[in-house]
Amino acid sequence: MKEYVNKILNYIKEKEPYNIKFLESATDVLNSVIPFLEQNPKLKQLALLERLIEPERIIMFRVPWVDDNGNIQVNRGYRVEFNSAIGPYKGGTRFHPNVNIDTFKFLGFEQTFKNALTSLNIGGGKGGADFNPHGKSDMEIMRFCQSFMTELYRHIGDRTDIPAGDIGVGEREIGYLFGMYKKLTNKFDGALSGKPLEFGGSFCRVEATGYGAVYFAEKMLNSHNDTLKGKKVAVSGAGNVAFHVIQKLYEFGAIPVTCSDSKGFIYDEDGVNLQLLTKLKIESHQSLEKYIEHRKYAKYIPREKFHKTRNDIWDTPVDVIMPAATENEININDAKIIVKNGTKYVIECSNMPSTPDAIKYFLENNILFAPSKAVNAGGVVTSVYEMSQNATFEPLTKEILDEKLKEEMKKIYVDIALTAKDYGFEDNLVVGANIKGFKRVANAMIKQGIV
Repeated sequence: MKEYVNKILNYIKEKEPYNIKFLESATDVLNSVIPFLEQNPKLKQLALLERLIEPERIIMFRVPWVDDNGNIQVNRGYRVEFNSAIGPYKGGTRFHPNVNIDTFKFLGFEQTFKNALTSLNIGGGKGGADFNPHGKSDMEIMRFCQSFMTELYRHIGDRTDIPAGDIGVGEREIGYLFGMYKKLTNKFDGALSGKPLEFGGSFCRVEATGYGAVYFAEKMLNSHNDTLKGKKVAVSGAGNVAFHVIQKLYEFGAIPVTCSDSKGFIYDEDGVNLQLLTKLKIESHQSLEKYIEHRKYAKYIPREKFHKTRNDIWDTPVDVIMPAATENEININDAKIIVKNGTKYVIECSNMPSTPDAIKYFLENNILFAPSKAVNAGGVVTSVYEMSQNATFEPLTKEILDEKLKEEMKKIYVDIALTAKDYGFEDNLVVGANIKGFKRVANAMIKQGIV
């Protein structure tokens, strides 16, 4: 089966050599599932991998809009509807100037298996635009979102494809998108998740990815007779996920000592001050550089002073590392420093933050490593509960939703840990997560025929 997997990976390289992130993700998943393929040789006869690596649908469209100066701007919009074998497409919408087809193919592929790790019926998709919301006025963002939705609405629906937020897309953007969707379709339904509470949003949705990651982390440590209490934790990022990771870590008695933005990172030995972080990043959208004006004994390291070959935030000696910023922020050089510092746990909160060679190094050096497709599934879990509430018009309380999230994240950990052990890879949660998610998607595809 190794030969079969290599054939598929070589096909991707030759067909789309520019899709680097997608190839990286496919390599991780397909190499991990070789033990399952060997037990199920019929999958090769059914060309399962050949079908699995092709998205069911890719939509690309122009997004013209007018800025505040009256100038016409044009961006490119995307939606990759990757796999609907176990349910309607579900995945975030990202607005960032550097996105392209490769970005959304990789994210949609990862989302397919992430969603399959839950107990819910949701397929995988991802989309967005090469639009940069930073520095734009509210009116410019509204006009862009409305133009974006004039094409996207044709392809989504509460039983077809349900976009959510992602980088650059929060409640404000989802609100504008939903307003235009409602106007175009004359429907008030659950075609988007992550909406504000006033019109169909769900409690815990904003917090879910960060909270869920910490629930997963605590279960993971508990299974090794350990706990987050008293642990020093390095967190990257300062956005929605990172903020709620930091917030929930405090509730478990941990001490988050770092966070970062695009310009640099802070180290606060006594623990990141949540009140100050809220003021700087959520209320006034300022640089973390301002943090040390209020906490004189904290340190701020600007990005231009980082080592050229690594991300200096990971130089901090800590017990647990929880990257919550963006993909590929931990490379092999970072991994070597992390191992040297005696860190015991690396728990990915953002999408694919560690490079393949970094993950390999962690596993070879007995770091207990948890992959993002399992750890950050909390957002999609709560999104599905939002869809359910929209369908029944029966909102659930914050307490009920938080308990559901906690139990789902614990279940995901147990499922992937047991799967890894069953296939002879105890404590290798990468293999466990990939096989568990792949198995569910593959079985559904087989039973639905060649479609």
